[in-house]
Amino acid sequence: MSFYIGREASKIWKRICAEVSTEINLLAENWKYLLAGLVFQYIHGLAARGVHYLHRPGPILQDVGFIFLLELGKDKAYISEILFTIIFLSFVMWTFHPFILKSRKIYTVLIWCRVLAFLVASQFLRIISFYSTQLPGPNYHCREGSKLATLPRPDNALEVLLLNFPHGVVYGCGDLIFSSHMIFTLVFVLTYHKYGTRRWIKQLGWVLAVIQSFLIVASRKHYTVDIVVAWYTVNLVVFFIDKKLPELPDRSSAAATLLPVSTKDKDGRTKEENHKLLNGNSGDPADWRQRTQVNGKITEDSSNTRHADSAMMNGA
Repeated sequence: MSFYIGREASKIWKRICAEVSTEINLLAENWKYLLAGLVFQYIHGLAARGVHYLHRPGPILQDVGFIFLLELGKDKAYISEILFTIIFLSFVMWTFHPFILKSRKIYTVLIWCRVLAFLVASQFLRIISFYSTQLPGPNYHCREGSKLATLPRPDNALEVLLLNFPHGVVYGCGDLIFSSHMIFTLVFVLTYHKYGTRRWIKQLGWVLAVIQSFLIVASRKHYTVDIVVAWYTVNLVVFFIDKKLPELPDRSSAAATLLPVSTKDKDGRTKEENHKLLNGNSGDPADWRQRTQVNGKITEDSSNTRHADSAMMNGA
């Protein structure tokens, strides 16, 4: 038993080393795209922090989601965050599965380049949206009477640049249209839907995205319009950018080239060779000369045919 475990551990370690070497080469070629995507995540956070200074609390707007969905309450608002964390971590782990699992379809570096492109485009549109119009926040800490609803004028630029992390990120206000949580959720679900291999996980991902939408509204973290806009905006962004980006190489097809020649290929080649032999040609391409049949004998060209004819006349 210990020998079997040691052998399998050795295989996994070799697989990890080989994958690390491959991904390092891809990282050396694509690190600029990854770095740009990560830098924009900070820019997005900085923009969300900045709009909080502009936020002015007011009466909660009339919302159809607030009418039909039961309010979870301040003490249960964490439920949507738990679901989002599950979706986020599950997707991240899936993108790193090529390092462990034998069957793999994606490259980790390339899939994250694609994901960050989707996120950057969606977040850029989000920044334009919530700076265009500041709605009164429906979240509990953004309502009238809350000390966190407005931010005092910053004493220095460093206070803004550091985002007051993590408190400033969790208790932000004003960045409503459209939901950042739904951007990440939909980008992850759409990416797995295209590159994932488990059908039931794809279906589960869409179900969780719908549940996440309802939970965000029920937690009063966003208006319904923030969720609706996210659904069609992110889908359109992914659709158009995915067409512009080069398609990812399919690792499953690369693995298929290492397999023995299929029986179909063998049969096809055998039939082709038999056809050549029946026509008087050998399997060697160098021997594909025109041959002519005379009196039951096959000659190689027209000159041979003339010699055969003269020989027959002399014999007569």
